[in-house]
Amino acid sequence: MNSLTLMGVKGGPAIGPGSNMPSSTLVRMGGKTILVDAGLGATRGLCDQGVELRAIDLIIVTHLHSDHYLELGPLFHTAWTAGLTKPIEVIGPSGLAHYWNHFVTAMDFDVRLRIEDEGRCDFQSLCNLRTILEGEIYTADDLTISAMKNDHPPIKESFALRLETKDKTLALSGDTAMMPEMIEFATGADLLLHEAMLLEGVDALIKRVDPGNERLRNHIVRSHTSAEDTGRIAKAAGVKAMALNHFVPDGDPNFTEAHWQAKVRETWDGVLHIGRDGMTIEF
Repeated sequence: MNSLTLMGVKGGPAIGPGSNMPSSTLVRMGGKTILVDAGLGATRGLCDQGVELRAIDLIIVTHLHSDHYLELGPLFHTAWTAGLTKPIEVIGPSGLAHYWNHFVTAMDFDVRLRIEDEGRCDFQSLCNLRTILEGEIYTADDLTISAMKNDHPPIKESFALRLETKDKTLALSGDTAMMPEMIEFATGADLLLHEAMLLEGVDALIKRVDPGNERLRNHIVRSHTSAEDTGRIAKAAGVKAMALNHFVPDGDPNFTEAHWQAKVRETWDGVLHIGRDGMTIEF
C-alpha cells in the first residue's frame, strides 16, 4: 500500500495557538519509509504515525529554510537514544553538511557522555549525507526518486520530487513559485502534493505578525504558488488527485478550508485534499 502522511502542513517556521506544524511529510512507497523534510515536530509526527525512528529508510531535505530541516539533528539524536545503530541515508542541499557538523559539535558533551557512560555507538556516522542534484537521486527495489530544481528565490538549491514505482507516481512540488516546468514534472501522477498560498491571506498575515514589512510580503509572493495556480498545474499535468500543504496563511480563523477550496475550484475540478496535520492519503 502506498501512502502519503502530512505531518506538518504550515508554511513558515513560526507556530502559535491554532496553527499546524511546519513541513514534514511521511511517504510509504515501494516498500520504503521516507521522510521528506524535517521541520519542527517531525519526530513526534513519525511516532504518532507508528513509525519506529530506527525504521526510516531515507530522509530527503528539499531546501535550507529552517521550517524544512530544523529538527533533522534532534530527530537523529532521538533515534540514536532509541537504539539506532545503522546509518540512515540523507539527501539534501550542499549546505546541509554545515548544519549537521555544527549540530554534532553543539551536542558534543552529551554525545561523548552517552558513548562513554552508556555504551552508545558513534553518533556522527549515523547520518549518511549526500548532496541532492537534479535527475535521479535514489533507486531501491521498485522505487525511483528524481529531483527537479524549483523556483524558490532567493534559495537556489530547492527541489521538487517525483517518486515512481512500476504502477504508481507521486509528485511533490516543494516550496516554489508557479513554474510551467512543474506541469511536465508532475504529468500523470496519481497524487500531486503542492504548496499553496492565498494572496489575500498574505496581506492579513503581514498585518498580524509584522505590519508594514514589505520585504517579507514580497518574499512570500514571489516564492510561492497561489491556490488558483496549483489548480492550473494539476489540470495541465493530468494528475489523478492533488493535496495542498505548506499553507500561507495558516492558523488564521478568517481563512478556512472553504477559502482554499473556492480558489482551487476556479481552475480545477479534480480530487482535492486540503491538507492538515496527521492526514494520510492512500494512492
